[in-house]
Amino acid sequence: MPLSPPAPRRKFHTRRITADGYRRDDGGWDVEAHLVDTKAYTYREHYRGEMEPGRPVHEMHIRLTLGDDMVVRAVEAVTDHAPYGPCFQVAPNFQALVGVKVGNGWRKEVRKRVGRTMGCTHLVELLDTLATVTFQCVANGPTPEDVDLPTLWRSFDHKPFFVDGCHAWSSDGEVVREQLPMYYTGPDSAKS
Repeated sequence: MPLSPPAPRRKFHTRRITADGYRRDDGGWDVEAHLVDTKAYTYREHYRGEMEPGRPVHEMHIRLTLGDDMVVRAVEAVTDHAPYGPCFQVAPNFQALVGVKVGNGWRKEVRKRVGRTMGCTHLVELLDTLATVTFQCVANGPTPEDVDLPTLWRSFDHKPFFVDGCHAWSSDGEVVREQLPMYYTGPDSAKS
């Protein structure tokens, strides 16, 4: 269902983000994101001069290569378009993420290693998206064929990361009661 009809308005800005996950032939994973910001009007920048509508304000790419353990093995960051010269200098700093595990504490670790003046706001934002893409890839197992997710999740020797991660997967909710009853904590659970 779409959003309700908006009030009369004028478009100013568009941000497009695409993110994809790939199983590598060597058994690893690549997750990558691409961001493009554009304006819907002509404006002037200090360094680049006149910017026509649709010309990229920002355009960046980032790729994480990971193992099944979700530990970052390699990082590649590229800035194609940015408003300032120093924006193009931060890509090597993202190597600080090699060895970090995507999971609990990911955002905090990212911001510690490449946040604020050590990185690029936009590339750091993409790393949050890539964490989600990583989970969508790795959590389903090494191959997508014939995946029975509830059976896979019940085979974990620990509570899956997504239980209590959102409203639908609340440990006292119906989805957990039906699909992962061993982690259910609602009123009619064995734990209550």
